Amino acid sequence: MSRIQATFAALKSQNRKALIPYITAGDPHPKHTVAIMHALVQSGADMIELGIPFSDPMADGPVIQRAAERALAHHVSLGDVLDMVREFRRTDDKTPIIFMGYANPVEAMGQAAFAQRAREAGVDGVLTVDYPPEECQEFVELLKAQQLDPIFLLSPTTEPGRVDMIVRQAAGFVYYVSLKGVTGSQNLDIAEVSAKVQSIRGQTDLPIGVGFGVRDAVTAKAVADVAEAVVIGSRMIQEIEQSTEANLLDNLSQLTKTLRVAIDP
Repeated sequence: MSRIQATFAALKSQNRKALIPYITAGDPHPKHTVAIMHALVQSGADMIELGIPFSDPMADGPVIQRAAERALAHHVSLGDVLDMVREFRRTDDKTPIIFMGYANPVEAMGQAAFAQRAREAGVDGVLTVDYPPEECQEFVELLKAQQLDPIFLLSPTTEPGRVDMIVRQAAGFVYYVSLKGVTGSQNLDIAEVSAKVQSIRGQTDLPIGVGFGVRDAVTAKAVADVAEAVVIGSRMIQEIEQSTEANLLDNLSQLTKTLRVAIDP
């Protein structure tokens, strides 16, 4: 059982939902990333979605694009991100880490090398936005061979037949994009999200995480009522943008604690 699967199982036994904050590795500075990761966990995060900075993040809105630009200004590479995970694992061997990124850095490293190095560093799941599920079976097999969970996005417009094809390849959980558009782009229609989540649940036993539109404690609570995990990204990055080096960890910790309280029963 992977760390992701074990975490969901433990939360289910407690009638609780997973809180998964997203941060971009290297933002606002590479020296802060591991400390931010630990602060998020200590404040109530169950897993961490760690973005690999990329120059053309097509699924991300302007907030997360700026985070990638800040990280790239410090020349943060995929190898650097793997080193950050390895450092995090020195004192935390329990919290699942999910890589979120794009195909180019993976292809530059090589799929097999990436899968091996990610497993050795302590990564648990991989979400690669622009690998079409119809064309990445070999990559999925490489990930699973290294005991990494391939995570896939499902959108409001994903047809049931394609949902079935995707969930048969997925492991760990599936990530439902709660709105049409990029990260942080508009408000949630929770009734629509609930209906879609219920439809997906009819096609898979995997936990369902919802993200791309969670802005605050109210929307986090609404999502937690219908899904197994709440993913929050742009709001976390906004907190980083608005913080100074002196109050960065305190501000992120307070936000995480507020979200934790909101989604707990």
